[in-house]
Amino acid sequence: MELEELSAAIIGAAMRVHSRLGPGLLESVYQACLKHELLQMGFRVESEVWLPIIYDTLKIDGAYKADLVVEDLVIIELKAVEQILRVHKAQLLSYLKLSGRPVGLILNFNVVHLREGICRMTNRHLRTVDAGS
Repeated sequence: MELEELSAAIIGAAMRVHSRLGPGLLESVYQACLKHELLQMGFRVESEVWLPIIYDTLKIDGAYKADLVVEDLVIIELKAVEQILRVHKAQLLSYLKLSGRPVGLILNFNVVHLREGICRMTNRHLRTVDAGS
């Protein structure tokens, strides 16, 4: 499966979760439900994934934690906030650079329409693509 198709499938699953649950719940609820949805679709999904940082010759295990990692390719950061901030985007970009994974998604479930709460970032091009635009 291509990365674009994988991202689209993840976003579709997140939209189904959001349609059923709506906004206003804890991030942990959306995380559990999205993981369930993705597993039902046959994807390999890990939650609360501790990742190391390698700085020069120093390796720091468990330096940061990704909410979900799908197919060992896509990092998903879940939010239930008023809006996605620049610091959230910077955090995801750091996660992508440090992990070497190619794609990341911020999914903010605290919105009326989930399409307004999606931010897709790529490591390869180091650019942001907002799904709502």
